Amino acid sequence: MTFALLTGATRGIGRAAAIEIAREGIEVALVGREAERVKAVAQEAKAAGGGAPVHEHVADLTLMAEVRALADDVRGRYEHIDVLANNAGALFASRTETSEGFEQTFALNHLAPFLLTNLLRDHLDGGRVVTTASDAHKSGRLDLEDLQSERSYSAMRVYGTSKLCNILFTRELAKRAPELHANCYHPGVVRTGFGKNENGIWKALTTLGAPFFRSPQRGARSLVWLALSEEAASLTGEYVQDEKVLAPSAQAQNDTLAERLWERSIELVGLSTNAPA
Repeated sequence: MTFALLTGATRGIGRAAAIEIAREGIEVALVGREAERVKAVAQEAKAAGGGAPVHEHVADLTLMAEVRALADDVRGRYEHIDVLANNAGALFASRTETSEGFEQTFALNHLAPFLLTNLLRDHLDGGRVVTTASDAHKSGRLDLEDLQSERSYSAMRVYGTSKLCNILFTRELAKRAPELHANCYHPGVVRTGFGKNENGIWKALTTLGAPFFRSPQRGARSLVWLALSEEAASLTGEYVQDEKVLAPSAQAQNDTLAERLWERSIELVGLSTNAPA
């Protein structure tokens, strides 16, 4: 295991995972939206003592153009990716479209990891893809005719649906890319900046509930376990919680839904049907 690429690396679970991966002596590339935060976490990761290089990338993954630019940069700088950790994600209290016309929760939490993984697939042969999902997927309801939540918007439902997409994506990726080991996990309810990018009830709830939540270090444990451990090396297409394989919801195990979501995602992000997808 020599190189890991980690998105959402500047806060909470991502920051904790970045430091732990670096401590293990793994060369790691950190991705975040804000250059100053990326630099700060990179310094912390270097100080962890593993001795391997720590690289910095800045990208706003709500925008598919920036996902593509990140993929081009990564492909040009690194020969092979042993671990791709799709960790970036957020909950948004109100519906907002990105400048590219996508509802931002769906764009960041599903389309970005879908596109990034596919664009880097030829650099991932034999590698591991770890995607941060959530038990919140059980509250999700995937409507392939309303992926942008135009008919109605409820923050937790839309977030849950995006996490359902993460699991469906993982299961379908495992089928379509047998050369990879693709898994996802539920980190538990963690004390992070999650929900604090919004005003109102979500910010209040995350602030009041923080003393009862898991530490980011505990939340990152399954990510690091899936990324680095020998025990997890043979797993693929699985949903994990507390380093144990669990069955997700019935909807998350729907193979037809996974296949249809994949095909719709290809269309939305503009991947060539001739590409390895």
